[in-house]
Amino acid sequence: MHDLEMRRVKVLFSVMLLPLPGMAQTPTAADAIHQIQRRYPAPVAETVDTVKAGDPTTPVTGIVTTFLDTMEVLKEANRRGLNLVITHEPTFYNHRDNTAFFANDPVYKEKLAFIEQHHMVVFRLHDEIHGTPPDHIALGLVEALGWQSYAKPNDPFFLTIPPISLMALAKEIQTKLKANTLRVVGDPNLVITHVALRPGASGLERQVTALRSEDVELLIAGEASEWETVEYVRDASAQGRHKALILLGHEVSEEPGMEKCAEDLRSLFPKLKVEHIPAGNPLWSPAGMPAR
Repeated sequence: MHDLEMRRVKVLFSVMLLPLPGMAQTPTAADAIHQIQRRYPAPVAETVDTVKAGDPTTPVTGIVTTFLDTMEVLKEANRRGLNLVITHEPTFYNHRDNTAFFANDPVYKEKLAFIEQHHMVVFRLHDEIHGTPPDHIALGLVEALGWQSYAKPNDPFFLTIPPISLMALAKEIQTKLKANTLRVVGDPNLVITHVALRPGASGLERQVTALRSEDVELLIAGEASEWETVEYVRDASAQGRHKALILLGHEVSEEPGMEKCAEDLRSLFPKLKVEHIPAGNPLWSPAGMPAR
């Protein structure tokens, strides 16, 4: 078994054995992770929420949350003296952070070396934060849009907003979320009142199921395969159905949820510095360079 995989197994076992009451004044990464998992206690079989790199016995000097622990995020966290990184998405370029393919890859090796050389620990928080109701990632997006009063109680996925054209709403969302890129399918003049949210990459079936609801005109999602939901909405619109799609980009749709996570962790760790460092959208349009 790969050394990194062995480390993950050992960490999961040690975290399960940690005592529930109290923590040391300076917790180890394993201590802190245990507390975080109690905050988001959704039971998930075969979860990807494991330590991805670093020694879990390392004392925590500070915590950072982020959509994804890019090299830039890791360097900035180290500069700020924050060594426990809570990332929502994979560190090593695939859902389960399987590193076999990357074993001799220079990009992977440099990233892993940076984490280890600077005594950092990376933990992925994905399944549990999504699975603890109400979905905290979706809640973060609702709050970033300022739509709290439009959502049903404890249901951030369906909202009723004041009537607005698809074009006007897309421009408003792009401004609110500071999105460098944003893609829209549907009639620009379509009046939108009922909205379904599916942050991230929820997949064809969940996206189309949300759109099938008769009173949902618009689905706002993170990303979709272009031959799937994108073409479904294009056909629906061509058939005269009042359906539209806005793709925010995966990072844009879920970063607010990880910023909200930082707020949660500040109350959980009042004696530690907890900060959010946005990963930023890696994609940009020739019409405008990425905001910095």
